[in-house]
Amino acid sequence: MVPDYEVRLRLDPGKVLGFNQEPAEDVKTAFDVSTITALNVQFLDKNCKEIYTSGWSPRIRKMENKNNLELTFKRRYAIADGDIDAVLSIANQDGFRAGDTEFEAQVEWGYQTQTLSISHQVDVDDSGNDGIGLPDTTESRQIMTDRAPEKFDNWNYTGWGTSALHLSRIFGPVFAKRFTGKWNGLKLYLEVWPLLNSEGTETEHIVEASFKTKDRARASLERGNLITFLSQPGRNWFLACDSLKTQLIMERY
Repeated sequence: MVPDYEVRLRLDPGKVLGFNQEPAEDVKTAFDVSTITALNVQFLDKNCKEIYTSGWSPRIRKMENKNNLELTFKRRYAIADGDIDAVLSIANQDGFRAGDTEFEAQVEWGYQTQTLSISHQVDVDDSGNDGIGLPDTTESRQIMTDRAPEKFDNWNYTGWGTSALHLSRIFGPVFAKRFTGKWNGLKLYLEVWPLLNSEGTETEHIVEASFKTKDRARASLERGNLITFLSQPGRNWFLACDSLKTQLIMERY
């Protein structure tokens, strides 16, 4: 499989968010932000997180002004020492091969970590829902089991995935906002995710800047350029840690 690349970097919420917990005007100006989109996300798993610990994340997402639910089944592989090709080889041994039209590969490139994500996405009509509300547990289980890809369902044994989904609960939902701008000719997203803190007593805001490209060299170059830009004196927007939103949602909800 040939992956594309998504660079994801954390920003310091105390320095980039205004009073309304949206990017401040100087941040919006810096990235030429033009549109704002609300989104709502939830994951499904058993209480023991059997699906997540097996490397999979079944997700339901609804975007503002869209008439569909996005269902995603994502398999993650940690990349050690930047050796992307070695992990692609492992994924190939697991059955994710070139020419597979069911799944798409992407390298998620953060501050210190890289992850190979292999995803199967399907859209489900949700035109009767005017907002971005997500289905309840019963409906979520049903629509995910009905559309589970074979590789997910038979990962540990035949019917494993759908059996786990039948016993799953919702992790989330989390309501976030996406601000679309530009970075050196690439579309850039600024996303603000209000998550429960580790104690579950208040909200912690995760702010992430991300962009995608099909070219590994350009991803590396523009990642470095963006870190330099965010870290400039007088700005100091960069937060030197990785963006692990899915992990935090699975831990805190």
